[in-house]
Amino acid sequence: MLAAVLAWTGLPRHAAATATAPVWTEIAWPFPKDPWGKGKAFRCKAADCGAEVNVYLRAKIGFCNCTTGVADDDDVDRMGDLVLLGEASPLGTSRPIRIAWMEGRSRAYALNARNPSGKTAISVVFRDRCDMIAATAVLGHDRPAAIEPSVIEFLNGNTVMRWAEITLGL
Repeated sequence: MLAAVLAWTGLPRHAAATATAPVWTEIAWPFPKDPWGKGKAFRCKAADCGAEVNVYLRAKIGFCNCTTGVADDDDVDRMGDLVLLGEASPLGTSRPIRIAWMEGRSRAYALNARNPSGKTAISVVFRDRCDMIAATAVLGHDRPAAIEPSVIEFLNGNTVMRWAEITLGL
């Protein structure tokens, strides 16, 4: 069965032996305290994700438009946490995403200023009613589209969902 799946995907038969699943480890929150408080931080090492990826999560209670949610690029730019990283330039338009029962948007950015060239970020903003979660993934390369599915999968996983339920008071 595995050989059939690998053949269908175009992956070589040895891919199952060499493919690794992302391993996310919680790390210390690296940013100074601000009005939104401390969040959660996670790292996936290059050996597991192809390049080092750091994901920073924060809840912003009452900050989301209760009616329209995260509707467009301006909402992602305004609601996300890119301010933690310095200047960033969008690499395109945002796209709709779904994290568990919550809807939102995701957008890729090139990081400028305080960050080494070639680094990019993905801002994922999603909401439950009037509360939202800002997830920022900082990537050690310039191919955000390659890692975004792993970031979305992590955000949909048990670790983040348990934290979201507790933090949002569900």
